[in-house]
Amino acid sequence: MTATVPATPRLPFDRPNALDIAPLYSVLRREEPLTRVTTPAGDPAWLVTAYAQARQIFADSRFGRSHPAPEQASRVSDAAVLGGPSGEYETEEREHGRMRKMLVPAFSAPRMRRLSDRIQELTDRCLDDMRAAREADPEAPVNLHDLLAFPLPVLVICELLGVPYADRDHFRTLSTRIGIIDSGGDAQEAMEEFKAYTARLAAAKREHPEADVISDMVAVQAQDPTFTDDDLSRLAAGLLFAGHETTSTRIDYGVLLLLGDPSRRDRFVADPDGQVQATVEEILRISAPGGLGLLRYAHEDVEVGGVTIARGDAVIISSNAANRDGTVFADPDEFDPDRKPNTHLAFGHGAHVCIGANLARTELRTVFPALFRRFPGLRLAVDPAEIEVRHNRLSGALDEVPVLW
Repeated sequence: MTATVPATPRLPFDRPNALDIAPLYSVLRREEPLTRVTTPAGDPAWLVTAYAQARQIFADSRFGRSHPAPEQASRVSDAAVLGGPSGEYETEEREHGRMRKMLVPAFSAPRMRRLSDRIQELTDRCLDDMRAAREADPEAPVNLHDLLAFPLPVLVICELLGVPYADRDHFRTLSTRIGIIDSGGDAQEAMEEFKAYTARLAAAKREHPEADVISDMVAVQAQDPTFTDDDLSRLAAGLLFAGHETTSTRIDYGVLLLLGDPSRRDRFVADPDGQVQATVEEILRISAPGGLGLLRYAHEDVEVGGVTIARGDAVIISSNAANRDGTVFADPDEFDPDRKPNTHLAFGHGAHVCIGANLARTELRTVFPALFRRFPGLRLAVDPAEIEVRHNRLSGALDEVPVLW
């Protein structure tokens, strides 16, 4: 790898394997932490690779998901999520405030603590399925993704939102389709199908409300006619997608990190409850699902790191690169569960920090101790370099994590 920046590099960059990010990120961070790039859709954007600039943009209200002239906006990809502008420029802040007011209670830390026993029960159910699969064919590896990393977050988000678990295969397919970055238009069609699905759920909740988030959203809509059916169905689809897809990916990557070095696994197995909190934060920092980043548009001219970002310019914030910034994290490419402080940006920063952060942390802090208490000899059935990353999917998802014990 030469220490020069190619002219207008195009995303996504080549990466060596699932456990490392593309080497070009470190070159850009050193030479041009705010870099002009070409998106997978072929449009211009700024790429942010340094921690300080990423944190600044996350916290700056002059950047948003909407665009002052959406028809002129750069697009990142064909994906129906984070592919281009969303929301209305004139009302974005008001809509964001309403959304957080409506959802924060459901995803609050106290609510997650009350939910933790149920998450433990669901985790144990998935681990039982892993054991049963191993007993059914002792010679064959078990696909941890299909039996734990995918179903656990789905079970949890279904209960929280009020979505039938029996529909999991349907919305798994829809989730995959809306996150394809080179879908040729199918992602947008899938999003319309997803919205139609969540609209049907909302209609059922109007007739028979329950103690779940979609029922809460229906109740808000009854009091606020500006919260339209389209708003509700899109928000519900986004929550269902993000509520399982991102956590599923972190479980997969966390297992790869812990099993990639037997000494790491053995250290965690020796005291899983005592180490889990710091280990989860380090997994969140160093794991790098997805090869793009979080999209924002400048709502006015803004100077960042000595560079003027013009009104309407697209900005892609690479949290993966920022979380390996050596000016903030010592030995940034090393997995260090003793790292303190660990002020990573995996969930963003500021007023728009991910609303599901408490839920994701609760699930991750439950699943890793439970997994390694049940299977302390867990090991990968293949070399980590053989694990295939789905580069054309927004989440950088894995389909297989084959394990033995």
